[in-house]
Amino acid sequence: MRIDGKITASAQRFANLFYVFNPADFGDLNPLIFADFMNVVRKICKNQRVLSVKSAGKSLNYLANIFLSFILTTSLISCSTNCKDCAAAPTGIAYFPLKENAFIEYDVQEDEFALGRAPVSRTYQLKELIVEKYTDATGQSIYRIVRFSRANTTQNWQADSTITIRLTANQAIRNENGRDFVKMVFPVYEKSFWNGNAYNNGGDDKYELQKVGKLLKINGQTFENTATVVQQNDSTLVGQDKRTEIYAANVGLIYREKITLQFCSSAPNCVGKGQIDYGLRQIIRFKKAGE
Repeated sequence: MRIDGKITASAQRFANLFYVFNPADFGDLNPLIFADFMNVVRKICKNQRVLSVKSAGKSLNYLANIFLSFILTTSLISCSTNCKDCAAAPTGIAYFPLKENAFIEYDVQEDEFALGRAPVSRTYQLKELIVEKYTDATGQSIYRIVRFSRANTTQNWQADSTITIRLTANQAIRNENGRDFVKMVFPVYEKSFWNGNAYNNGGDDKYELQKVGKLLKINGQTFENTATVVQQNDSTLVGQDKRTEIYAANVGLIYREKITLQFCSSAPNCVGKGQIDYGLRQIIRFKKAGE
């Protein structure tokens, strides 16, 4: 800014102040918003050629008002964003708390269908215990989980199978029956999607993340921060494929629904009526966790 061909000291200091500001000086402020603000300020400074003392003062006041408005607006945005981030656990790592000797127990309800006989319904319990943490040849930390099962609380746990899980910088990968599945990608955000079969030969299987950070009640227990992974939700005249998993922050998996049904299509009078030929309907619900 110039007054009779000379740059006033205060105007120069004010202009220089804006030119050396860095988004990092403002903590969590959105750098894109900061960049937009800076462009406006620089254009104003560039257009101020020859000003009177009075107009220079007005320009300084104008810039100061812009700056104050910017700080107030972005501070409010930052506060709001931070609160949402806290609720949604944006890194996603909290949905997979891995610690040796930690366990989770589940109640399982299962209905099995087959041609020529009545549906078979059963209830039982599962327990997943993290028994070991080790490092593979690539330096990746792996957690080995032993799954146990029993019919009810009056029986002893029986070893059922072994699972492994590993967390990379951007994925949670669980190995079941020798096949790797990408259970979640990081950071988490609403409607993100990925190929759950990225590391196996099962073909593309689109998983989608929904209801991030939502409160949910399972088996009478409240979980403040959950995320739902919809692995499949497809229903046609001849079949249904529905697979959903829900994770709670600092707990892990709390709900799993798996429905794979084949409907009758052998005769015209049964098509479209939802008559089940064969398949499985399974629901797993969190019971308790501990160490």
